[in-house]
Amino acid sequence: MLGQISREQDLLRGPRHVAIIMDGNGRWAKARGLKRSEGHVQGYLNLREVLRYAVEFGVEVLTVYAFSTENWHRPQDEVDALMELVVTAVHAQTPELISEGVRLRTIGDLSRLPDRAREALLGVIEQTAHNTRINLVLALSYSSRDEITRAVRALSTQVASSALSPEDITEEHISRLLDTADLPELDLMIRTGGERRISNYLLWQGAYAELYFSDAYWPDFGREDLRMAILDYNERERRWGKTSEQVQALSEEE
Repeated sequence: MLGQISREQDLLRGPRHVAIIMDGNGRWAKARGLKRSEGHVQGYLNLREVLRYAVEFGVEVLTVYAFSTENWHRPQDEVDALMELVVTAVHAQTPELISEGVRLRTIGDLSRLPDRAREALLGVIEQTAHNTRINLVLALSYSSRDEITRAVRALSTQVASSALSPEDITEEHISRLLDTADLPELDLMIRTGGERRISNYLLWQGAYAELYFSDAYWPDFGREDLRMAILDYNERERRWGKTSEQVQALSEEE
């Protein structure tokens, strides 16, 4: 259980907000002669474990790419299986999420989800709203371009109603209209499965995030893999466009 985990913050003090592209479920299943749906089930089971490791390593927000807008174009039987897995997983995990202080949240266009899946999610989101140990954010029916497009539409409405002038629009206006508006800045993005791309995921939020790519398929991504990703993050110098000297000076001022 989360409460029994030994912590390593002294060694792994680092990212508050970690995002993961959980890639490789299908290939993991294929390599074992299993159905793709069985790979997704194993991926869900592994997310439960990785959530525990994230708590152990002091992560405050874990945002995982569970289902993209592009995934709606997959074979219907696979989509149906994934949506059913959402319902099953949410119901199965609710007691543990509540008891362990995990707050469940979502980003993405939930209106496209089947009613059963959407209602199950909204119920657990409400039940865990006051939990503070860690935020587990599921990116469901999500893509960054869609998210940004929705934000632009909202801004356009404000401009059309004369509530906002085009010349007054700032980055902050856009950020406030994104699904992640009340989450901390993204620090580290991890992709499993060996691919080296971010696949339309948190494009705005990842502007200054560190990227880490793991060859492990998601069902095989374990504690040591997450630990190595965080250690790698801690060894990097985040400059946000500044020089090393400027960053060092700011650090000394703090």
